[in-house]
Amino acid sequence: MSYCSHIRRHRLGATLSLLFAVATVSTAHAADEAPGFFKLPLGKITVVALSDGSFTLPASGLMVEAHKGEVQQALAKAHLGDGVPTSVNAFLIDTGDKRILVDAGSGVFLGATLGEVNAHLLAAGYRADAIDEVLITHLHADHVGGLIDQGKMVYPNAIVRIDAREKSFWENRGNAGKVDASVQATFDAVATALKPYEAAGHVKVFHPGDTVGPGITAVDEPGHTAGHTGYRVESDGKVLMVWGDLVHLAVAQFPDPKVTIRFDSTPAAAITSREKALRAASKSGELVAGAHIPFPGIGTVRKAGAGYAWIPVSE
Repeated sequence: MSYCSHIRRHRLGATLSLLFAVATVSTAHAADEAPGFFKLPLGKITVVALSDGSFTLPASGLMVEAHKGEVQQALAKAHLGDGVPTSVNAFLIDTGDKRILVDAGSGVFLGATLGEVNAHLLAAGYRADAIDEVLITHLHADHVGGLIDQGKMVYPNAIVRIDAREKSFWENRGNAGKVDASVQATFDAVATALKPYEAAGHVKVFHPGDTVGPGITAVDEPGHTAGHTGYRVESDGKVLMVWGDLVHLAVAQFPDPKVTIRFDSTPAAAITSREKALRAASKSGELVAGAHIPFPGIGTVRKAGAGYAWIPVSE
């Protein structure tokens, strides 16, 4: 995902202005839920989907087709125009003993229709200072911008945990030439968002396969970024796979996982990761959570012809 250029105090450059025409968030939730959050039991724990808001994704400018015309065909079939309202979701894992946030949303980095994770966390009954850990799927600004507010830690008691490769890559500005122009502002965003946590000694790295929380395992999902990570959450035999950014445009990428997005650092690896995850989810029937799948972003996957289909948890 890319970044809104007009928040200049965070130096998110003008090269990004074409990529975010933000849209008003539209969410669906269960009757007993307040807008912006959705609670789901998973074994003995509770998972809370948190809406950060939404933006408009310009499909023709960002999506890279495997077959000419397939994205427009997918949009037409879903009765969508080229500008697709796209959710930004984070997820809270409440084990009873620990409260672990997966990603932190955008904060003020990306404009007025985003940056709502902390407000919705509070609406769901959780204070920011009650968060024990924040697990980061990757370091794009829509996943880490919400870590700070006016330069201070939003989650002062939390340890922020990041894949070692991911942290190393984005903290080295010499890597700027290795990524698309649409995500080069990430180098500035990372330096700003992590600074107070680094100063407090609240940043720790992990490696693929590590246990990063009670029943939570880091899963390597290469391709979108250098250390893009998913999380396998298991409790009492029930499983949720938190995908991060394996899917940005669901209506096109479920039917054809070979459709990529300009934000991917290594498109071929991103395709492989997406195909692997979709195949596994369709076979296991386990729940999946996606950062950019329509809120609450939780559902299951089934095989559909040569591709796959998404079944929202509410259905």
